[in-house]
Amino acid sequence: MLHRHFALLATALLASAAAAAQPAPMPALTLPRSISVAGTGSVTGEPDKARVQLTVQKSNPSMDRARADAVAVVEKFLALTRQLRIDPKRVRTTSAVVNPEYRWDQPAGRQVLIGYLVQRQLEVEVTDLDQLGALIEGAVQAGVNNVSPPVLDSTRRRELNRQALAAAAKDAEANARAIAETLGVKLGGLRVLTAGDAAPPPPMPMPMMKAAMAAEAMDAGAASYTPGSLEFEARVEATFDIATP
Repeated sequence: MLHRHFALLATALLASAAAAAQPAPMPALTLPRSISVAGTGSVTGEPDKARVQLTVQKSNPSMDRARADAVAVVEKFLALTRQLRIDPKRVRTTSAVVNPEYRWDQPAGRQVLIGYLVQRQLEVEVTDLDQLGALIEGAVQAGVNNVSPPVLDSTRRRELNRQALAAAAKDAEANARAIAETLGVKLGGLRVLTAGDAAPPPPMPMPMMKAAMAAEAMDAGAASYTPGSLEFEARVEATFDIATP
């Protein structure tokens, strides 16, 4: 009888120890209440500079002659930039390419070399937009074959982009506050804000102008260009806490 009593006592002690060894149940996870919104903002700025790319192409049966003709046009164009008092550091001759030109000789069944095409690329950054007309028209007179669309830009890009970001952040807060008021809750502090698109807009091109088009513009007496404006846009993602009542 005594042995049975000790056995029951030992069993009870082991059960109690096992129960004590069990981990305490985890409390239910309570996620923070929050509101996530997006915000957008934009500002406009006046362009104050432009980048112009130009192409000189000359063909001739003689490679040396084609190269000399291209160089002559480039020299005339560089003289024009000096005349307009454009900073030489803002004028670049970016590439020079020489390609052979062929024609198909049907009776012989083969290609025949007929000459060479020399191509020179130039790039100019204009900081006085009033010079665009004189630059493009003078380039055509100098013998430039193609003028790319002048790409407008602003020296205040960073500042204007920051203004757009600030407007986007305010818009996000206004959106979150409107949602909170609609749901009858109180908006708390900002938890997270991420700039989704903080880059300034790409430079804005003006209409393409090739040599023939520019020549017609000169004949019509068009010497001015309307640059318009640049729009800087930004987008943010924001999460706000919902305040505890």
